[in-house]
Order: sequence, then structure tokens, then C-alpha cells
Amino acid sequence: MSGTGVKFVQLFPSKCSAVIFALYIALFVNQGIIIKWSQEGGEYDYNIVIVVLMTEVLKLVCSIILYCKENTLSSLFVEVVKHKKVLYLYMVPSSLYCLYNNLSFVNLAAFDPPTYYLLLQLRVVITGLIFQLVFKKQLSRKQWLSLVLLTIGCMIKNLNLDSNHSLPKARFHININIIFILIQTICSCLAGVYNEYLLKSEGSGVNIFVQNVFMYVDSILCNITVLFIQGNLIQAFDNASSHIFMEPKVLLIMFNNAAIGIITSFFLKNLNSIVKTFASALELIFSAVLCWILFDIPIHLNTAIAITIVSFAVIIYSRNPVQNNRLKSGDNIDDEETEKFIEKRDSQFV
Repeated sequence: MSGTGVKFVQLFPSKCSAVIFALYIALFVNQGIIIKWSQEGGEYDYNIVIVVLMTEVLKLVCSIILYCKENTLSSLFVEVVKHKKVLYLYMVPSSLYCLYNNLSFVNLAAFDPPTYYLLLQLRVVITGLIFQLVFKKQLSRKQWLSLVLLTIGCMIKNLNLDSNHSLPKARFHININIIFILIQTICSCLAGVYNEYLLKSEGSGVNIFVQNVFMYVDSILCNITVLFIQGNLIQAFDNASSHIFMEPKVLLIMFNNAAIGIITSFFLKNLNSIVKTFASALELIFSAVLCWILFDIPIHLNTAIAITIVSFAVIIYSRNPVQNNRLKSGDNIDDEETEKFIEKRDSQFV
């Protein structure tokens, strides 16, 4: 980066990196659009928990394949037995991500994709507050400015400027689902903090792909538990073939989600956090435009203003990110790799 700006060649050093950037945006935008497309009258004619469960199974298979590219399957079992304590510890973030993933379907039934992705940026605010209150990190003026602007942008998006709409009904509906959005973002932030703890302590000596296996195995167990609590575990699996394996829309959701995890790993390897900021802003814009084209969801003035403010806030934040303390000398995993892995892990559950 130069003193006056960022050059294109610095952002995309190769044609491959530009392709990765485009795929990264496309897959994230696709996920919200496909889920919206799979709805019937704002509801789902399939069990969303079983869809999340089968997506975790697909991610588990991908993680095992990636591990076996450089290792043997037998060594994976050895690693699992050797680090079984870490497997148990991963039950905490897996439970949080289980709730996060299921709430994503609930929230996308209540909000259009542009609003949903915009409100998810509240996790930046929550992360800042966690570091301010829990870790006693003093935020700079620019950091507070970015958090305040982001909050204002999300509030503007939910301003009802249509005089023909029933305000009392709209307020009730929005308030209930705003709570769900907050729960979803809190789950993401807490899981990220706990992941950092595992990576720097108990899981510091464990292969990253093995940690992925731990995460997905525990996530599968969590979703099975949810189905059991719902009382439709057997029914869900009996209907799986007709509602999942034979339904193109649902298959697209699962494979697109798995592809997000794969492309994110390439993104973090070949590009930088500045480009990721641009990607986040473009995701909001493309999501709004495509939803207008595909679903006739209008782009109101408040939507355009909110996207502009939130994008600007995210850019400010990316230049002044809230970070935890550096690792002590002697630790066997560095901060940069830790942050990349946590970011990758978090992106796989969006």
C-alpha cells in the first residue's frame, strides 16, 4: 500500500487472486439468495436443522479428504484419540455455531438478504464491546467512530419510510427478529473468542484439519441433539431423501456453504484483510441489486444510505481492528496464523 492509496496490482498480485476474490463474493451472496429462493411464502417446506446437519457432514468429509492429502486415514484416528480432550472442548463453539446456523435460516425468513447481511455487521460492534468490557482493551477514537457509524447504519436500514405500511405491526416483527440477529452475532463472537483460546492453549499442537474434524463432529452431534429435543429425529431422517437429496435448492444451499469454507481458505492465503473489507462492502451492494432483480425487493433510500454508512464504517474498522494481546514468547502458533484461522472458521458458518 502506498501513502496515497491502494494500487490494483497490490490488491490482486495475480489473475488467480482476482478470480478468488470474485468467487468469494459470489458464494457469500449466493448463500442468502439461494436460501431466500428455497422459501415458500416466507417459510421452509423442509427441516432446516437436518439441512444444517447434512451441511456439517459434507464439511466433515471435505476436511477428512484435505487431511488425507498429506496424511493417512489411520493417522487421523490416532490424532483423534490422542487429542480427545480437545474434541470435547470443541463442543462449546460447536454448540454456538449450531445455534448460529439454524438462526440464519430463521432470520433469512424474516429479513431480505441485504438487510440480513447488513445487520450481521453488528458482530463488529459486539466484538468491540467484548474487548472493551471483558479484555479491558481501550478502544481508540477511530474504533469507536466505526462502531457508532455501523450501529447508525443498521438503525437507518430499519427505519420505515413507507407511510402506507402498518407501523405497529412492523415494529413488533422487527424487534423480535432483531433479538434473533443479536443472538446470532453474539454466538459468532463468543465462538471466535473460545476458538482463540483453544488455538493458543489446548489445541495449539493439533493439526488444523484435525481441529476442523473436531468442530464438525461436535456440530453434527449438536444438531442431532436439537432434532431429538424437537421430537422429530426419526421423522427428519425418514423425510431426508425427499426433502434434501432430491431437492435441488436444498442441495445448492449445502454445497454452496461447503464451497464457502474452501474458497475462504484460498482467500486468506492469497489476499489480505483490506481486500476482505472491500469484499464485505461489495457483498452488501450485490446482494441488494440481485434481490431487486430476482425477487423484486426494492432498494429504498434508507437501504442505500445504510449500505454506504456500514461499508464506510467497516473500512475504518479494518484499518484499526480490535486485537487481543500478542502471544507470549515460546508459544508454538503465531498471532497472524491464529487470526487467519479464526476468521476462516467464522466465515464457514456465515
